[in-house]
Amino acid sequence: MPGASAPPSEPGTARIAVDLLGGDSAPAVVVDGALRSCRADSDLHLLLVGPSEVADEIIHALPPNDRDRVSVRGARRGVAMADAPASGGRADTTVRAAAAAVVENHADAMVSAGPSGAIVTAAVLAFGRLPGIRRPALAAVLPAAHGPVLLLDVGASIEASPTTLVQHGLLGAAYAIAVMGLPAPRLGLLSIGTEPGKGDHPRRAADVALTGLALPGAARYAGLVEGYEVSTGELADVLVTDGFTGNVLLKGVEGVLGTTALEEPPPRAGVLLGIGGTVVVCHGAATGADLASGIALAADLHRRAAVAAFCDLIEGRS
Repeated sequence: MPGASAPPSEPGTARIAVDLLGGDSAPAVVVDGALRSCRADSDLHLLLVGPSEVADEIIHALPPNDRDRVSVRGARRGVAMADAPASGGRADTTVRAAAAAVVENHADAMVSAGPSGAIVTAAVLAFGRLPGIRRPALAAVLPAAHGPVLLLDVGASIEASPTTLVQHGLLGAAYAIAVMGLPAPRLGLLSIGTEPGKGDHPRRAADVALTGLALPGAARYAGLVEGYEVSTGELADVLVTDGFTGNVLLKGVEGVLGTTALEEPPPRAGVLLGIGGTVVVCHGAATGADLASGIALAADLHRRAAVAAFCDLIEGRS
C-alpha cells in the first residue's frame, strides 16, 4: 500500500491533499472526483485524507502503474454541515489533517467539499492570515458577457463591516492580476444602486474607503455596481460583497448556469483568499465532476505559484 505521505514535489507535478469525508455525498463523490482527476492529469499526485478503506477504493480502481501517484493519510472523523465552524480546528478531522499535510510539505494544496466555516477555521489555524487581513474571503469565478467576473465573498464570512469589504477588495484585485491575468482589473462594490450614498452603512463607508485606497498593481476602483454586473461584466471584473449576499447570489447564478450549455464552464469551486496556503472549497452538494474540477483548480494554482504572486501584490502595493 502507498505510504502515508505524497512523494517530494517535482517540477510540473502537483500534490493535492483531498478531504475524503467532505461533502453531502461523501465519500462516494470524492472517490469519483479523485479517479477522474488522476485519469485526466498524469502529473497529479493525490494525498487522500480519510479512512484507509475509502482510499483503497481509489487506489485499486487505478491501473497498477498509476497507483504510486496516490498516498494516504489516515483520519476517521469528518465535519458535518450541521457542525460548528470550530469543529474544523479538531486535529482528528479530515479537513484539519489535510491542512496539516500542506503545512508539513506532504502536499502543495488542499481540496475539501466540507462546511465552509470548518474549512476556514482549519486553514487559518494551519496557514495563518496574510498581514493586514482580518477575515479570509472565498472567491468564485463566474462567466459573464464581457469576460469572467470574480465574486467575493461567497461564504467564508457573513460579516459585512466596511473593513472586511475593503480588505476583500484588495484580495480580489490581487487575485484578478495574479491568477486571472488581468493587468488592470476593475473593482466594483455590489450595492442596490450606483449613485453616491446608495446601500447600507457598511457599503456606504466601504465605498468612501475604496475610493481613496491604493490597490494592487494597476487595479482601480470602479465604484458601486448593481447585481446585473455578475452576468455582464461590463463595468467590473471583480465584485465585492458580504459572504451572506455573495453565497445567495452565487447559488442563484449557478442555478441558471446549470440549465445553460457553456463551452468552458468555470470550476464549481471557490478559492480561499487571505491565508498563507492554497485551499480550494467545493460545494457541499458537489458531484464527482465538481470535485475533479476543484482538484484541477488547486493543481493549477500550485503550478502558477499563485500564492507567492498574490502575496507579493498585496504587500507591494504603493
